[in-house]
This record gives sequence, C-alpha cells and structure tokens, in this order.
Amino acid sequence: METVLWQTLAGTRGGPNRARVLRALSDQPRNANQLADDLDLAYNTVRYHLEVLEENGVITSSDADYGVIYLPSEQARTHWDTVEQILTQLDD
Repeated sequence: METVLWQTLAGTRGGPNRARVLRALSDQPRNANQLADDLDLAYNTVRYHLEVLEENGVITSSDADYGVIYLPSEQARTHWDTVEQILTQLDD
C-alpha cells in the first residue's frame, strides 16, 4: 500500500490535488460537491481524483446513488504515517 500511496499522491502531476482531497476527507467525510466547494476545484476535477483514489484503494465510498460520501479506506488509515510523510513533503 505504501507504493500505491506514493504513486497516487506524489508520483503524478495530479498527486497534489489528490493529496488535498485525501487530507480533506481525513478531517470529515464529504461528497464530491462539498469537496469541490471546500477545495475550490471544479466538480469534474474532484470526481476524477476521487475515482483515481477509489480505484487504488485509498478511499472508500458509501453505496448511495446520490450524494455519495467518501472517506479514507482502512488500508490508508493503517498506513497513515506514510500519508502524513507524503503530505509533509508536498507542503514543503
């Protein structure tokens, strides 16, 4: 999972935005619209990053058809020290 986290959050051009999304979700589970508003990103941009994070097992989502709520996965929580290390490097 550590390799996945590094690749997803720091290894690509979109990594910093994915890191912002994950950081926001660690504070409070949210839906895509709330994230877009809170992070001042386009809704479609947020949706794309949520899909990448979910496909890689970094976040999970509720089973709702409308207003799906996202939160960090158990795998990400288990490796949260790696997430924090990545976020610190991105902040520098």
